[in-house]
Amino acid sequence: MSKFESKIQQVPYTQQSVYNMLSDLSNAERVKQRVDDDQIHSMEFSNDSLSVNVPPIGKIAIQIVDREEPKCVKYKSVDSPLPFNLWVQMLPVTDTTSKMKLTLEAELNFMMKGIVSKPLQEGLEKLAEALASIRYE
Repeated sequence: MSKFESKIQQVPYTQQSVYNMLSDLSNAERVKQRVDDDQIHSMEFSNDSLSVNVPPIGKIAIQIVDREEPKCVKYKSVDSPLPFNLWVQMLPVTDTTSKMKLTLEAELNFMMKGIVSKPLQEGLEKLAEALASIRYE
């Protein structure tokens, strides 16, 4: 397994607010409105799963496999060209702010690791920045 970690992101919402939103994937409706239609097609979601079609990658589906209220939500790919696990860790900073870090583990052989490491790290950073910038209330 290859491990990738995002930079720590400051979030202007409480740890509990962030956890509440990220632990229920039906909240993806809020994020869907901020995404370009040409970047993501056919987003479907429920409380525990999310499926999107991302050109040129194809279909990616994840499901929540563990919730540790209020500090961590763990996801696992169930349909993806690249099997992976993703978890989002949240910690309180003050009574009204928190911070988060994303960690991704992917099954990469030596050759694939050389090809996809940089795009995966960049994608993880973009996802972390996007999650830090959305409204959690």
